Amino acid sequence: MPAAPAAPATTLAACDAEVLARYLRAQATEFLRALRQHRESGTGPNGTPGPHRAAPPPGHGDAALALRRAARRISGTLHTFQSLLDTDWAEGMRPELAWLSGTLAMEHAYASRLERLLDALHRLSGPAAAAPRAVADRTTAPAATTVPPPAPAAPATPTVPSAPAPRVAAQDRGNLTVGAAKAGALLDRQLTLARTRAHSSALQALGSSRFHAVADKVALLASEVPLRPAAAPADLRPLAAAAHDRLTDAVAALPLVAAGSPYNAQALVHGLSPDPAPHPQDAPWHQVRLLLRLHRYAVEVLAATPAGNTGEAASNGEPAGPADVRLLTAGDALNRHRDASEAAAAAAQAARTPRIAPATAYALGVLHADQRHEVEAARYAFQHCWRGTPVRPA
Repeated sequence: MPAAPAAPATTLAACDAEVLARYLRAQATEFLRALRQHRESGTGPNGTPGPHRAAPPPGHGDAALALRRAARRISGTLHTFQSLLDTDWAEGMRPELAWLSGTLAMEHAYASRLERLLDALHRLSGPAAAAPRAVADRTTAPAATTVPPPAPAAPATPTVPSAPAPRVAAQDRGNLTVGAAKAGALLDRQLTLARTRAHSSALQALGSSRFHAVADKVALLASEVPLRPAAAPADLRPLAAAAHDRLTDAVAALPLVAAGSPYNAQALVHGLSPDPAPHPQDAPWHQVRLLLRLHRYAVEVLAATPAGNTGEAASNGEPAGPADVRLLTAGDALNRHRDASEAAAAAAQAARTPRIAPATAYALGVLHADQRHEVEAARYAFQHCWRGTPVRPA
């Protein structure tokens, strides 16, 4: 079995605390630049034009994404290298940055989830279905705009195999089409309401004293990093290697043998139960996704290359940085795993709506199973990337 990606401590020269300070100052500068662009554009939390404002100039729609990205990198770096920083400052800063990035990400997450589920309904039920495929922007205009299917893009990373989508027989497709329209309308109402609330929460967050306190601390970080007095001669490599070890330990605990098959029927059993709790198999994979992100940020610090200067684009909209292609491909698979898992949970939640028609519940059940298949496909792709070769079950 091929080994996991090597720890950065074995491949990079010694790095002192000045490298860490330079990286944090660069990310703080990116945070402040994105905040200024966001305010000048007069947009909402996710780049949508504000009231009585013209459309923002090109690139301003990405200001909120850049803001979240810089906040995540600062928070992740503080987590990995906290022992070299002022303890009280780091422990107070990290949760505030996590709160900010999480709050700003919710509106986009709900919109993407709705688009994913409506596209899946359209694919499963066929072109004859009346399910709506438009995702309306409730914060800008009441009229919905049709979202065309994404154009195929040239892969920037090596391709990985994915599980085939479940086939729907002709008779079942006809039954699915009956409830697809009402299922799509129900999902649109529920997720649009959640998106509207997330939009309001983000607006409140950006105008709150809590956010201004975070912005003030980041502004100070851009000029002075509160390192411990004994941190100057310290080597960053052991701390980065510890982040790598935590990642490899978490991956070792995953059921990669079960994920070696593109169809894992055992993983679908829990989804058929009425229990509204999160899927028990998903939590370890979500944890690996977070640890992989921390490892990537640690590699960026050691490479002393500010994120966004490499010209490479990761699948999550983040610059690739110096992380290798293998890590980026694994991260892409885990991002797809999270998206499919959350979409499946949204379909299951909609199916628990009281007094819905049987045809609607049937369509939501098929949609839930389809997204759980996507979860298994993402796990299969991750294990193929991590191990280097696909696992062939006996």
